[in-house]
Amino acid sequence: MDKKRTIVQMVFSVVTNSYLKGFMTGTIYAGASKNACVPGLSCYSCPGAFCACPIGAYQAVAGSRNFSVSLYVAGFLILVGGACGRFVCGWLCPFGLYQDLINRIPFKYEFKRIKGDRYLKLAKYLILVVFVMILPAAIAGPGGQGDPWFCKYVCPSGTLMAGMPFAALNAGVRSALGTLFLWKAALLAALTLLSITVYRPFCRYICPLGAVYGLFNKVSAYRYSFDEKICVGCGECSKACRLSIAANGDVNSADCIRCGRCLKVCRTGALRAGALCFGNKEKE
Repeated sequence: MDKKRTIVQMVFSVVTNSYLKGFMTGTIYAGASKNACVPGLSCYSCPGAFCACPIGAYQAVAGSRNFSVSLYVAGFLILVGGACGRFVCGWLCPFGLYQDLINRIPFKYEFKRIKGDRYLKLAKYLILVVFVMILPAAIAGPGGQGDPWFCKYVCPSGTLMAGMPFAALNAGVRSALGTLFLWKAALLAALTLLSITVYRPFCRYICPLGAVYGLFNKVSAYRYSFDEKICVGCGECSKACRLSIAANGDVNSADCIRCGRCLKVCRTGALRAGALCFGNKEKE
């Protein structure tokens, strides 16, 4: 399952970020497809990106002088979330792939959770409300436009996929680098190191896009189901989960990225997944 998932992640990441001219010239693709969003956290400013990130697109509209909310982005998030929830996080997001690959670096210790995990998981909702929704709309810059606060001050995906490539490819960008870039690079480095010992720390604690999709996990068309009648209580599903979710207790947790590891180890078929999976009772 993990191998198949990695292949899907790689294919999706390459297809949506394959504007080769951007990597060769240090420029951003500006075609019509840039008006459309992709489901994952894929940076608009990546030299290879053909589309936009929904979080970045939402902030751009919220921070403008003419609009306060993007109906397109809101509708897009509802459509994707309603269809598959955080399946996007597990199977499509390029920065999710980055964390997965970093986690494969051999290391003696691996922690299923860190101290304060229960409360740290709430941070992504705070970031969503404050950095994505409130600050871009409430604080205007010198030109009357709001800053894309999450993209500008937090997003490590933007640093990895846009900031660093542009710094390497464009002399003008390199000459303008300052404290903000150093902060973003330090944040990316910290998350990279943490990803070696803790599985997907950005997805767990920071990502506002994952926070949105997680709200749909229990009601999305594609979701998991649990049949307690045939469960033998072996606990293998919980052991297999890299995010410390008790699959037989909260099968559609807002933190579940639909990686499928719990399904693979379930010996009795008590755990199942599928579109409109209503057949078995969920144990909340």
